[in-house]
Formats: sequence, structure tokens, C-alpha cells
Amino acid sequence: MYYITQLITSFIASAGFGIIFNAPKRTLFQCGLGGMMGWIIYLVLDPHYGTVISTVAATFIVGVVSQVSARIYRMPVIIFSVAGIIPLVPGGLAYDAMRRFVENDYNPAIQLAAQAFLISGSIAIGLVVSEVLNQLLLMGRSSRSK
Repeated sequence: MYYITQLITSFIASAGFGIIFNAPKRTLFQCGLGGMMGWIIYLVLDPHYGTVISTVAATFIVGVVSQVSARIYRMPVIIFSVAGIIPLVPGGLAYDAMRRFVENDYNPAIQLAAQAFLISGSIAIGLVVSEVLNQLLLMGRSSRSK
């Protein structure tokens, strides 16, 4: 039941942010699907590999789903990837870090801020790796067709 609840809420969050970012109505399902797939990968991998590696893997999946959806719907990849990474963004962690700074509790604040930066960096790495692999596959196809 836990995973079903997580799937539903991550889908709603991603599709909801698709609405906020003015994604076309016909792409909202794919926006939600990308976020849901990324979040379930994160949940499954996090206990075994840690937060940073799990976030890279989940973001990579979001990037792949975004690339495929962008080709199918002939739209920019960013429409799908921005909405898809929303469940992975460490907003609560960043808030806790900032709250600790304001409360002059510096040691935990620095630890939380460092973790938020690592997760944010892993999101960027996952998206970049998926884009680079996509470009390599496209280059491989175009050189074979010549």
C-alpha cells in the first residue's frame, strides 16, 4: 500500500507542476508518468545505494522518459523533464537547512545544506547523462544511415 500511495502522489505532484508550468494539456499524463517512474526508482534504490546514487538513477530515468515523450509528442524535452524531477527536488531539506541557520544551529545546518547541494547536483548529473546518451545514440543512427 505504501508504494501505491507514493506512486499516486508523485504522479499528481508531477502532473500538477506540469499545469503550473503551463505544459500543454495533452502532455500532462506523460509529465506525471515521468515523475512517478523517477520517484519509484528512487524509493526502491535509496535503502540500498543511498540518496545521491538513487537520485542520479531516478533522474536518469526521468530524462529517458522525457526524451522519448518529447520525440513522440514533438515537443521540447524540458516540458517533460522539469515536471518529472519535481518529486526528487530536495526542497524540504533545503528548508530545514535554512531554518537551522536562522536558529544559529550551524553544524546541522551545514550538514543539511551539503546534502541538499549533493542531491541537487545529482539531479543535474542524471539529466546530463541521459541527454549525452541520447545524443550519442542519435549520432550513431545518423552515421549508419549515411
